[in-house]
Amino acid sequence: METEPKKILIVDDDSFLLDMYALKFSKSNFSVSTALGAESALEKLHQGLSPFVILLDIMMPLMDGFELLEKIKEDKLAPDSIIIFLSNRGQPSDITRAEALGASGYIIKASCIPSEVVEKVVSIINNTKK
Repeated sequence: METEPKKILIVDDDSFLLDMYALKFSKSNFSVSTALGAESALEKLHQGLSPFVILLDIMMPLMDGFELLEKIKEDKLAPDSIIIFLSNRGQPSDITRAEALGASGYIIKASCIPSEVVEKVVSIINNTKK
């Protein structure tokens, strides 16, 4: 029996990566929304999007992923969403900051092919008690 697709919001400032990850997640039984940058993500969340998972890039213009997560929490948007960072930055200070902000996971883009990113997200979901 097919389970209902889990909603995922993928936030990145690279449209090629957004499209690639959207395709990979949709093939893995996710209902995918994408946001090209933090402002677009906030707009979708303010309009009522309530994803099961939010996948956030860190390095974006105008507002980085950390600032976006702080704003999501401040505005009480998507309070039940599992937050996972997907970034090329792998410094321990970034990972520590992500955890301090309440992220459930941190995936380094450069060390994973897209199918591995999907596997890691599924693993994080399964290990996160919601």
